[in-house]
Amino acid sequence: MASRTLAACNPMDQQTLDSFTRLSDILDRLRKECPWDRVQTISSLRYLTIEEVFELSEAIIALQSASDTKSSSQEVRKELGDLIMHILFYAKIAEDEGLFSLANVLDGISDKLVSRHPHIYGNGVAEPWEKVKMREGRKSVLEGVPASLPSLNKAVRVQEKVAGAGFDYDNESQAFEKVKEEYHEFLESNSEEEFGDLLFAIVKWGAMRGVNADNALSLANRKFAVRFRWMEQHSPAPLSSLSHDDLLNLWQEAKANTPT
Repeated sequence: MASRTLAACNPMDQQTLDSFTRLSDILDRLRKECPWDRVQTISSLRYLTIEEVFELSEAIIALQSASDTKSSSQEVRKELGDLIMHILFYAKIAEDEGLFSLANVLDGISDKLVSRHPHIYGNGVAEPWEKVKMREGRKSVLEGVPASLPSLNKAVRVQEKVAGAGFDYDNESQAFEKVKEEYHEFLESNSEEEFGDLLFAIVKWGAMRGVNADNALSLANRKFAVRFRWMEQHSPAPLSSLSHDDLLNLWQEAKANTPT
């Protein structure tokens, strides 16, 4: 299936074609000879694919904060391999069940990309991304945001979607004014709802400054964890037994002795 599909695509180097064909052949054999692979379904792979996506995300975050990017990039390479394997596995299962083929998958995404870039493949006029999507039959620009997305990631995507439809601030200052407004409302109410509004406003303010809040918080989580583990490893006594001042001093040492 792989060589037939790729042969119809734009030319690629022979090594890449051979590597893809090798993976395809391995999966074909596993589907026939491995008891576990043989019984997998599209549904049974779903939760495993979610795990692979998160592992890829963690590898990318690690790459962003790594001093040795060449070494760290190998983790991204490995996780990409796992994800590509899953995608090909889904296509093979679907083809076995007569649902669709890898060629259908590739043609589908190719057709979508062509349709959504009329300024390149059509009349030469660039249109807002969300306007193009609405022509495909969507009733809301928010239809493309999965309900199960983690909350912070979902906030980023929702704001990107509505901005693409023209619902946006004119400048960063307006976004920051909204942050201050929500901050004062939270101080007055101290409610979970108002704190959520404050977080949502901060996400938008960051976006206006070119910062993706989900990426930023992932980096902050990773940095904090590295520093806290350093504290655990170098503390003269259990952390719970240290005074507040001793903990703060140890934290400063951790900051000085771990990557930023």
